[in-house]
Amino acid sequence: MLGRFRHIVVEGPIGAGKTSLARRLATLTGAELILENAEENPFLPRFHEDRRRYALPTQLFFLVSRLEQANRLSQGEPFNESSVADFMLEKDMLFARLTLDEEEFRLYRRIHDGLKPRASAPDLVIYLQTSPDTLMERVKKRGRGYERTLSESYLADLARAYSEFFYHYEAAPLLIVNSEHLNFAERDSDFDLLVQRIRDMRGAREFFNMGA
Repeated sequence: MLGRFRHIVVEGPIGAGKTSLARRLATLTGAELILENAEENPFLPRFHEDRRRYALPTQLFFLVSRLEQANRLSQGEPFNESSVADFMLEKDMLFARLTLDEEEFRLYRRIHDGLKPRASAPDLVIYLQTSPDTLMERVKKRGRGYERTLSESYLADLARAYSEFFYHYEAAPLLIVNSEHLNFAERDSDFDLLVQRIRDMRGAREFFNMGA
């Protein structure tokens, strides 16, 4: 359905809508859906209550989980399968820089480099850009208990970190989507427009933006 894009990653800050979009793309294409499943991290609720204390175990749990997923995928048949994921391995280092202090980050990096998590570059990365105000609205709307302590300043820092990361990203074709006024989960018209934009993509870095 999406031509040469057999392995797609959807990324963006908390509340950007990456999981909802990944689900719809996987359903459309019949691809394997690979989810981050943040709810399985037992440290995440405690991290949102006390970030300073639980940042490191939270990051280490995510690192090990994603390494296990990457190893499982590498043992499959990537040329005969398609997949849509709502995360990429590189995001671990992004969050680590944001949440860990200097000594913790050095330790985390040593562990990260020792494990050497690797995955083949996707055929396409879809990066969902959204303002911190909108991220906060969406987080409140979905009502996850452990996210109730999220502040707009944290979401702003996270959105900035994502923006800086993808500004330099060149590992795979990148479609940057301003999702401020788009709702891929609930509006079929928005989803159809994005699918067509993906099909029409020809360059290594392109943009999709719709006004209100």
